[in-house]
Amino acid sequence: MNKRLPLGLGIILLVLPCSLLVAFTHYPAVRALLNSLWNNASSRRPSKFVGLENYEALIADEKLMQVLTNSGLYALGTIPLAIFLSISMALLVNSKFPATGLMRLSFFLPTMLPLVAVANIWLFFYAPGIGLASQLMNAVGLPTINFLGSTETSLVSMMVVAVWKEAGLFMIFYLAALQSVPESLKDAARLEGAGPVRVFFDVIFPLLRPTTIFVAVNALINAFRLIDHIIVMTKGGPDNSSALLLFYIYEVTFRQRDFAYGATLTVLMVALLGVLAAFQFWVLDRKTHYQ
Repeated sequence: MNKRLPLGLGIILLVLPCSLLVAFTHYPAVRALLNSLWNNASSRRPSKFVGLENYEALIADEKLMQVLTNSGLYALGTIPLAIFLSISMALLVNSKFPATGLMRLSFFLPTMLPLVAVANIWLFFYAPGIGLASQLMNAVGLPTINFLGSTETSLVSMMVVAVWKEAGLFMIFYLAALQSVPESLKDAARLEGAGPVRVFFDVIFPLLRPTTIFVAVNALINAFRLIDHIIVMTKGGPDNSSALLLFYIYEVTFRQRDFAYGATLTVLMVALLGVLAAFQFWVLDRKTHYQ
């Protein structure tokens, strides 16, 4: 006998996911947009409507320009490298080599570690003089580098940590995609005389493009929302060389207590992520083959 849910309960279950999305995503975004149009209130002065003054302040904010540059370099440095490594690891663990199960666990292990734990591990690795990186460099006769204390290496050092942590997670998505590629397509290519490289680029990689879109968008979001590693490892220094956009929003909003300008920066970040994600979908999706 078929049992049907009461009409009211069914409507609630259908509306609940949308309600949660509106309450925790859309409403905060709209509220941040509204707050960005007012100035910062204090105990002696109430907040008042200022229109686009906060957005005009963005243009004159030199620190913001540096933070945006850092964020752009960080995204350009981490996204392609993370995608390349995750595809390489997925191909390796999808092969018939022995101990592939152990390799999968080893590659995925950094993803399971908490962000603060990862930051502390790499703090030990980067520690000048006593860290593992310094000991390895001294062993081959190279001078010690203060990776996190130099404006030239701090951002690159943060990129290495991010790629090390993210590549294992993206490997899982590519591994699932590789296992869904029909063997008949690869066999047909081999019968036509294609080698392993041609089979990958002509058969496998086009079928991985939907996964690449998903991974690229997630890697882009991760690049702009990174804050834990920065707080633990560099605090944005030295000289703001490792400060990224979300960390700057955190500093302005919670340390400087400038909630209006923090809301303006939040609107800027949401707009940037939306435009960049749409561009990624537009560029990659046009050449994507779906099964």
